[in-house]
Amino acid sequence: MPKTKNTAVMNWLFIFTAIVALLVVFGGFVRLTRSGLSIVEWNPISGVIPPIGQQAWQEEFAKYQDTPEYQQINTSMTLPEYQFIFYMEWIHRIIARLAGLFYAIPVFYFLFKKTIPIKEFGVYFAMGILFIAQAFMGWYMVASGLADRPAVSHFRLTIHLLFALSLLALSLWTSLGHKYGFPEKNKKTKWSLPSKLTAWSMALLILQISYGGMTAGLKAGHVSDTWPLMFGKWIPPNLFNSWINLFETPQTIVFVHRWLAWLGLIAVPVVYYFVKKQNYPQDIQKGLIWLIGIVALQITLGVLTILSYVNIGIALTHQANALALFALAIYFIHRFRALDAIRN
Repeated sequence: MPKTKNTAVMNWLFIFTAIVALLVVFGGFVRLTRSGLSIVEWNPISGVIPPIGQQAWQEEFAKYQDTPEYQQINTSMTLPEYQFIFYMEWIHRIIARLAGLFYAIPVFYFLFKKTIPIKEFGVYFAMGILFIAQAFMGWYMVASGLADRPAVSHFRLTIHLLFALSLLALSLWTSLGHKYGFPEKNKKTKWSLPSKLTAWSMALLILQISYGGMTAGLKAGHVSDTWPLMFGKWIPPNLFNSWINLFETPQTIVFVHRWLAWLGLIAVPVVYYFVKKQNYPQDIQKGLIWLIGIVALQITLGVLTILSYVNIGIALTHQANALALFALAIYFIHRFRALDAIRN
């Protein structure tokens, strides 16, 4: 990790982190409006300009009409309806391009000005690689819905999401380093109990978000609109007949996603208990109290998403709140590790 702190780099990374989060949330909106398969080609340069004129729109619409989504689901779609979903996906891709420029231009400027020392460039280079990987995975995901079925692979969607989260985590961690200082990379710096518990909570959150991605990819949120029961039962039959069900069966995936969240509601108060017992700084203690409230809000939004049969507004708020939880987990791990270095 870098050692050189700089306010300008910090501000750039905080804004870049926010743009990545916006990109993820808008991607959720694109998915919920079934707009993601509307543009059937990936043209990084020429794709910046949308179709101009009636003939260009008809040609673009004709390409979409050759897809499984149109032929199996949207056979009655009109050109104006197509234009709406096209523009949603187009805006999504424009935001991604702008995010790429917002990464590339400042990073090379800071490198040229030696604000970022060349020996510390590795972490910033890794951000660029993650961004490119996330973009390629986005198209690879879309391509899976253009061949045989009118839906993208839920595995590719989840990997696309995890790449975005990795980029968000790395940029946020580095920006926090510029603000608070970079935790010492010392093998002798032991992990305190709060650090360990927060890291395990982060792992649990990543697993939960991954199941959220698979739930979204399989549209498993539509399986049942009742809570806490599914199909009138606490545990419907045949959910766990095979380990494959954990990755392929919508009912099993959404069931796991429903109940895994409650472990988070247990984990955060446990972290708070030990933090308070070991007399950590007051800002961390107060932050963890807020975190407990955000976890409770996340579960409430999840339940409301189920009961509303995946209302777009509620589902997007649920997704945005998950990103807030993820960012806060990064923040607390960073603070705890910095304190570990001091206390050891």
